[in-house]
Amino acid sequence: MKLNHLLTLSLAAVLIVSCTQQESVSQPSTSPLAQSSPSSTESVETVNQDVIKSGTFVSGEHPTQGTVQIVTKNGKPVLELNEAFKTSEMGPDLVVILHRSSDVIGSTKPPAYPIQQSDYVILAPLQKFSGAQSYSIPDNVNLADYQSVAIWCRKFNATFGAAALN
Repeated sequence: MKLNHLLTLSLAAVLIVSCTQQESVSQPSTSPLAQSSPSSTESVETVNQDVIKSGTFVSGEHPTQGTVQIVTKNGKPVLELNEAFKTSEMGPDLVVILHRSSDVIGSTKPPAYPIQQSDYVILAPLQKFSGAQSYSIPDNVNLADYQSVAIWCRKFNATFGAAALN
């Protein structure tokens, strides 16, 4: 009798945990919003902008694709991910960073591709897992010091993907 009771409780616990994990997997469709305001296609076309640097993402711990460019809009630097940008929804704490290395993935070790604290600056939490988005670059960031953009999971120190800037 005790064995049946224990088996029933164990089965119930597994079902509860399974439901919880399924819910958290589907939740990333509501990604964290960055403090910088996202740009729309209209605002990109109507604002004067010059491309400073650009690059194409390569995958790290998770598949990441698309291009990035740093542009000047009304005299201020802005990082833009294009419509083709896409990364994994598996990260709990994804942020957009500027990194000092020109080869973040090649200079770190798989599977997580961890980075050192002195090598990057965080711009903002990732707004969404795919599609066009923009991030303001603070005035105190010297762009000459940074050679790459990366999508990084702060919680697990895992680089999802990176793009060398040219």
